[in-house]
This record gives sequence, structure tokens and C-alpha cells, in this order.
Amino acid sequence: MQLLKRKKSRQEKIAVSAITDQDVIDQDTETKTNTTQDQKSEDVLSPLADMPITEHLIELRRHLIKICVAVLIIFLGLVGYSRELYNLLSDPLVAQLPANSTMIATDITSNFMAPIRLTVFVAAFLAMPYILYQIWSFVAPGLYKKEKKIAIPVLLSSIFLFYAGVAFSYFIVLKGVLKFFIMFAPQNVLPMTDIDSYLSFALKLFMVFGLTFEIPVVTLLLILAGIVSIQSLEEKRRYIIVGCFAVAAVVTPPDGVSMLMLAIPMWLLFELGLFLAKILIKEEPSPTLVSTDKE
Repeated sequence: MQLLKRKKSRQEKIAVSAITDQDVIDQDTETKTNTTQDQKSEDVLSPLADMPITEHLIELRRHLIKICVAVLIIFLGLVGYSRELYNLLSDPLVAQLPANSTMIATDITSNFMAPIRLTVFVAAFLAMPYILYQIWSFVAPGLYKKEKKIAIPVLLSSIFLFYAGVAFSYFIVLKGVLKFFIMFAPQNVLPMTDIDSYLSFALKLFMVFGLTFEIPVVTLLLILAGIVSIQSLEEKRRYIIVGCFAVAAVVTPPDGVSMLMLAIPMWLLFELGLFLAKILIKEEPSPTLVSTDKE
């Protein structure tokens, strides 16, 4: 009986050892298959990671061609109304000129080129949503899901703010600036503005205010990227306000009206971006404050 028991115990030990050996073999095979699968996945991803820069440039060229085609289509649709567009642009100036004064063309090509230049600007202005969409479609594949969720509202708000800045400069700032310049003209000088120089002045004003109205978006992006913090911006508020007036004095015409009309909206838009950042971002308290609270 004892011999039989010993034989059974030996057989059980042999069976257990065989099972454990089989488990070890299975684990080894699983690890090998996992490593081979990882190597295969790395082999599949390596061409994407090591994509040559020429392919990125080809993709960028494709988006740029689409942008140029969209602007060209809008331009061809508006080129027949180029004179009407320039008349619409020059209405604020004509309304401020004296009764016996008018606009002039000092260059023989200005009568043709000035309305065409304005039409190109209007075509690009109307195509701005499509232009930003093409830029977004080029950049979006390299973003994470969280970044995409943030980027879409930022993109839409940047379009709206750019249009708002151009509208603000045309309906409010342009009339005040022109009235200021014509009012301070000497009595023996009859103001007659060249159409080309007036177009350059107006387009510069539109671009300055259109880009200035992007300050809330820029402020929010800087805070989200971790470049600056809400607390640091609040501490440096006085310097930022002085910087707004300094920038406005440089980029605007040499008069106090346009400087104030740019500096004050810049300051208010900065405050708006800071307010939105406080709502959307909750800064974590510092560890020192947490320890004092616990004590």
C-alpha cells in the first residue's frame, strides 16, 4: 500500500511539473508573439513617423492651391463690381471733404489698379473662413483629441473677432480719423487725397484692427500652452496697458484719436481674454497653500 501511495504521489508531482512547464512555455510563446506584434506595429508606424518632409510640403502645396483657387473664384465674381467696391470704401472720406474737393489719381494706372487691389483684399476677406479651414485640415492630423476640442472653438472665435475688428475700423475708427485729419487742415490747403494712398491707408487700418481683435484668442492660447499664467498676467497688467498704448502709437496714424481707438480696445480685449481664461481654466493651488490649509 505504501508503495502504491508513493507511486501516486510521484505521478502527481510529475503531472504538476509538466503543467507548470507547459505554462512557462505558453507564457514564453505569448511574450514572443507580443514582441513580434509590437515589432510589426513599430514597423507599420515607422514610415508614418519617418515621413519625409517632401510629402508634408506636397500636402501643404495642395492646401495652398485650394486657397488660391477659392480666392480667385471670389475675385472673378467681384471684379465686375470693383468700382462700386471702391466707391463704398471712399464714402467715409468723400463725406468729410469740402464741397469743392474730390479725390484724385496722381498715377495713370491708379484708376485701374486701386479698385483691383481692393477687390483682391475683399476676396481674401470673404474667403477667410475657407482659408482657416484649409489651415486647420493641414494641422489637425497632428493634434490630439483634447487639442482638437479646444482648437475648433478657437478657430471659430478668431474668424468672428477678425470680422468684428474690420467692421469696427470701417464704421467707427475710419470716420473719426478722417474727420480729425481734415479738420486740422490749413485754410489755404484744399484736401485732395490720392485714391492709391487712401486705399493703402484704409487697408492698413483694417488689418491692424482685425489682428488686434485676436488678442483674447492669443491670450487664451498662451495660458493654455503654459507659456504664461493667469497670476503673472494679473501682476503685469499695468505694464501690458502701457504696452497697448505704445503699440497703438506705433501702428496707427500719427494722431491721438486713432491711438486711443486702438489702445483702449486692445486693453479691453486683453481683459476679456483673461476673464475667459479664468472661467475655462482652474489653476491648481500651490503645495504650500494646501499644506497650510491641512494644518
